[in-house]
Amino acid sequence: MSEMRTILLLLNLVLVTSCSMTLPKSDTIDGVSFVASGNAISEKNVQAVVNINANYAALMPFGFIRELSHPEIRFNSEKQWFGEREDGIKQYAEELQKKGIQIMLKPQIWVSNGQFTGFIKMMKEDDWQTLENSYSAFILEYARIAEENKFQILCVGTELENFIDARPDYWKGLIAEIKKVYSGKLTYASNWNEYNRTPFWDDLDYIGIDAYFPVDDKQSPTLEAIKQGWQKHKSEMKSYSEKHNKPILFTEYGYRSIDYAGRAPWTVDRIDKQVNLEAQAVLTQALFEEFWGEEWFAGGFVWKWFHDYENVGGKDNNRFTPQNKPAEAVIREFYKNK
Repeated sequence: MSEMRTILLLLNLVLVTSCSMTLPKSDTIDGVSFVASGNAISEKNVQAVVNINANYAALMPFGFIRELSHPEIRFNSEKQWFGEREDGIKQYAEELQKKGIQIMLKPQIWVSNGQFTGFIKMMKEDDWQTLENSYSAFILEYARIAEENKFQILCVGTELENFIDARPDYWKGLIAEIKKVYSGKLTYASNWNEYNRTPFWDDLDYIGIDAYFPVDDKQSPTLEAIKQGWQKHKSEMKSYSEKHNKPILFTEYGYRSIDYAGRAPWTVDRIDKQVNLEAQAVLTQALFEEFWGEEWFAGGFVWKWFHDYENVGGKDNNRFTPQNKPAEAVIREFYKNK
């Protein structure tokens, strides 16, 4: 416990200084990626989102594909968790909206065994067409739900680079169809190394990026080293935003609480890794200081936030959630500075 208190004191000292220099814009999206569960949520579950000063939550219903070359998506099934179905999405959104939390609906694909969705690729033209029809049914169903429930943002896809590279005309047409159903803001969640070849940003409202950029390869990186590691990525994003006249939105951002957390932030393996709470917190602070005051930056959604606040995260947890860790204090501080 003494180690934890030391970390928190150090972070508070840094935050007092840094927050006085860089304040977020008043309209920044300060979001959490709200993980679905098998149960309905209550005011108690939402209060932790309010306590972190968030103003947005991403709700993430999943569709399921059997393998990377399989063309059919199963979704909105009674076999899925409550929070991944239409009735669950509506119930979650209603509870969040009662507290003034706005919603981004972010339907995602899950490939069996957690294979990377960017590698989805069909071997035959007939299968590509089947996949297109299946994906259209999937995303247009959630576009209808987003419209009926007045959600502020709809994300039209997440990390589907092979699909987009192979079928750009389909995606242009799909976005046009989505706009017939949904009248709110649109984005797409591109992987960090995919966004600069995504062909349809001019048809959307935000350039969405899942921001798992490598920024530092040290076991316990320093704030200044991390910020230096951001400069090339940041410059490229700023230029890209200006080229398309669209703001950048981090549809996901975050770090695991492990050693070397800034080296390959996309790592999701379950292999035991040494817990490093300070690394997660400092990496998170550096990201805020670099982006949360930029005019071309719209905000972001931390990955990830669970409804059962008291029983997740904590000092022995090496996963992405910032809950009950020093990183949570960093997020709360930056999200409150309006």
